[in-house]
Amino acid sequence: MNIEGGYRVIPQPTVNKPNLDSPLIILLRLGAFLCFAGWTWVHFYWEGPYGILLWQDATYEFAGRFGINWEEFVGSGADDGFVQRWIARIGWLYLVCTVITVTVRKGSWGQMAALVGGSGLLTILSYAKYVASQRQLPMFMEHGGQILMPILLVMALALGVRHRVTVTTAIVALVTTYAGHGCYAVGLWPPPATFHAMTSVILDVEYDTANTMLHAAGVLDFLVCIGIFFPHLRRPSALYAAVWGFLTAIARPVAGMTLSLNYWGADQFVHEAVLRAPHVFIPLFLFFLWREPQRAENGAPRPGLTSESEDSGTTRPITCKID
Repeated sequence: MNIEGGYRVIPQPTVNKPNLDSPLIILLRLGAFLCFAGWTWVHFYWEGPYGILLWQDATYEFAGRFGINWEEFVGSGADDGFVQRWIARIGWLYLVCTVITVTVRKGSWGQMAALVGGSGLLTILSYAKYVASQRQLPMFMEHGGQILMPILLVMALALGVRHRVTVTTAIVALVTTYAGHGCYAVGLWPPPATFHAMTSVILDVEYDTANTMLHAAGVLDFLVCIGIFFPHLRRPSALYAAVWGFLTAIARPVAGMTLSLNYWGADQFVHEAVLRAPHVFIPLFLFFLWREPQRAENGAPRPGLTSESEDSGTTRPITCKID
């Protein structure tokens, strides 16, 4: 205890904020890793969805400037054409991003820049799927969580998990994902056939019942997007979003896998759940970020544990005036 100028200084314990926030970083790191890993599998085992963008006259004209003729451009059907070769090379970029999500640390600016580039790759991929869906806006919106997942990890490392920009980005990622899904589920845009098919197969219901259930789920999607902005509703909304994100992701392998398929169909359907990891881990990140602060024995909040705290290294001492 020190006496300074008539005041008694009560030193407070130093709080190691990176240790307190490391579980939140792990959630973001795991979400980004699984997202990139799932899309890496798509690029190497199947093919990236860029055909709608590349199989065009403009692409051929561009390739022709480098002396590539039509036969070389389209290939022989054995993935040896110009377009197929470049699509295959994109898979290596996804693999690099997958590894970086594990190795990136605060201050690793080169790796952070690579992850931002990976977010750009996911944006191009999502745009290709948007064009393939005849430019249905919800198709691009529901990829918001995947697009922003690498950027969210970079922000958490560079700025801190509790920084206003980081939290706002996480909220935007959640809202776009579930608003896009909700637009399809309630029928504002024609829903993909897989929505009804998965619901009917998993729950063993008829089309009309599946349609009614999808409408209800769509309404809840919109309620989550609204509730996330209200302090008393944001944690339940984030938890529901995490549970619903897990169920909709796991529905792909559950509905598609069967003992009659080679590898039980895991090579065809498991990656569909894995690449949707941001739909689970971003809401979980917000749910734990917004947890109630722990309190000390005297009832005061423990320093550094509130969701409103800044990412500073230590706490200030408390001073009490001595009469």
